[in-house]
Amino acid sequence: MPLALYVLALAVFAQGTSEFMLSGLVPDLARDLGVSVSAAGALTSAFAAGMIVGAPLMAVAGMRWPRRRALTAFLVVFVLVHVVGAVTADFGVLLVTRVLAAVANAGFLAVGLAAAVAMVPQDAKGRATSVLLGGVTLACVAGVPGGAVLGQMFGWRAAFWAVALACLPALYAVLRGIPEEKGAEGASARGVRGEVRVLGDARVVVVLVLAALVNAATFCVFTYLAPLVTEVAGLAAGWVPAVLALFGLGSFAGVSVAGRLSDTRPVALLAGGGIALLAGWALLAATAGSPAAAVLLAFVQGALAFAVGSALIARALYAASGAPSLGGSFATAALNVGAAVGPALGGLALAAGLGHRSPAWAAAVLVAAALIIGVLARRTLFASTGDQSSDLRA
Repeated sequence: MPLALYVLALAVFAQGTSEFMLSGLVPDLARDLGVSVSAAGALTSAFAAGMIVGAPLMAVAGMRWPRRRALTAFLVVFVLVHVVGAVTADFGVLLVTRVLAAVANAGFLAVGLAAAVAMVPQDAKGRATSVLLGGVTLACVAGVPGGAVLGQMFGWRAAFWAVALACLPALYAVLRGIPEEKGAEGASARGVRGEVRVLGDARVVVVLVLAALVNAATFCVFTYLAPLVTEVAGLAAGWVPAVLALFGLGSFAGVSVAGRLSDTRPVALLAGGGIALLAGWALLAATAGSPAAAVLLAFVQGALAFAVGSALIARALYAASGAPSLGGSFATAALNVGAAVGPALGGLALAAGLGHRSPAWAAAVLVAAALIIGVLARRTLFASTGDQSSDLRA
């Protein structure tokens, strides 16, 4: 894989830390700003909403800019809004900064995905995607637990400052490591319309719906993992960073394994992984009262969720090969539809008094829906896309 691809992964790591870190900061943030836990959890949904809107809009803008300039601009905005978020005492202002940070993150990821798949052979999109998403999983391993530790020691604001500082070396790496070149060819209005038509293909739509459902399940649980660990499993608050790190280690393992399999064995990976993911969420909901089960399943579910999720993104990029600039942005938007819906559903379940296990049950329902849709649309989902992975050997 090209060195520039790992530079992009470094920047994605810094930004992914911000997206996920609230899962370890929600209780402290809620107390400090005087809001409910479910309201604080809405900050994750706000970030996801900004990603949904920002991904296609910023991708279109990025088509007309040199890639290095676009990536640099998005990172600078990301840093600035985190500084504002770190100093504000107003929940409304913090909410706005999360949306703006998400728009910048969406633009970076959309342009970054387009750049990543352009760097590799046509049959290696799954591996390129796994490298880029590896930055996200490393954020779960190191960044998110680190943010939780900072939050416990110095307050949640310290985590926001840490993200802003972590972006600076990533900014330097982008300036030095990404070539100054134009975006994809044909970045005219006619080119945009043509790519949008490609994205309306049934194959693309089905894969994006499945990606949204799977990611909704992941974030439904991950956003409220801290109270599940402390209130249901009965572990001390000091265990939260460790459990988050285990989830992150699992997600890194899942993305790493899925990187090659999503190019060569997508049917086996998606079908087997999806069934195991459903069983795992149900098992977590049923056994979360056992500390050992909660800790073990945090790792297992992190691996399964990100293996299936990254495989679906790879399938979306294969199916949308005729939309090289906007394909990544629509995949990003689909993931973040899930990231917005999941925490919202989990928050509704908590607000309804269904208990801290309820997000895991909701996640199981979401994955079950994805499996049903996948079975009903399997002919469409695995139709030949004209790429070298379309033999789809199971």
